Amino acid sequence: MKLLKMIPLLVILLLLEVVSVGAAEKKWSDEGELSSVNTGGNTNVSTFAAKNIVKYKFSEKVEGNWKVSALNSKTEGIKTAERYASELRGDHLFSEHIYAGLSVGWLKDKFAGIDARYYVGPVAGYRVLHGPKHFLKTEVGLDYVSEDYTNNTSSNFLRGRAFGAYEFHLTDLNKFTQSLEYLYDFDNATNYNINTVSAMVTVLSQNFSLKTSYEVKFDNDPIGARLNKKTDTMLAVSLLVNF
Repeated sequence: MKLLKMIPLLVILLLLEVVSVGAAEKKWSDEGELSSVNTGGNTNVSTFAAKNIVKYKFSEKVEGNWKVSALNSKTEGIKTAERYASELRGDHLFSEHIYAGLSVGWLKDKFAGIDARYYVGPVAGYRVLHGPKHFLKTEVGLDYVSEDYTNNTSSNFLRGRAFGAYEFHLTDLNKFTQSLEYLYDFDNATNYNINTVSAMVTVLSQNFSLKTSYEVKFDNDPIGARLNKKTDTMLAVSLLVNF
């Protein structure tokens, strides 16, 4: 699928255009997240994780964002994890509660057997709670997915997505967030994923925050070298930088 494989390039070109326009009109924001762990002694382990999200408001009703993430881990000098992902999304707000949009994305995770995954599809959402202390939104979506695997095979399928995100502002400086995502392959009932992230964020200053998070990724039908490992977890303490 040549069109799907052009997604990463299209994402980068659109981001550059958004940032160049947004810098003049002050309609954009950026949040970077960085965590790094190095241990020595009986076991040498190094882990680096980074995420970034750029948001741009085209108008009062149209907004977009671009997310990128990277994970790299080594144990005794041997690479044990390497994952990269990117997603570009645009939303139209029909009201304070109802919105719909389109997302395109790419993922590479060789340790999960995925050499490249491309997807594109519509999404519809509803904001159940909209502050001031409690925020809750739910989403449903449909993606066309094209995957290339490390064993030189590939597949194309239709995927359903259900998502929910909750945010509770305990104080002006502290908030708790919880997200849950369910992905389902309509062509293969055993191929489904559940992803969840729990986090506590503490504001340190106008531009810096501290985030403690616990992430769980469950793959019911894994491929590649980790056939017996369905669940990945990650506990991280990260520095958030906001612009």
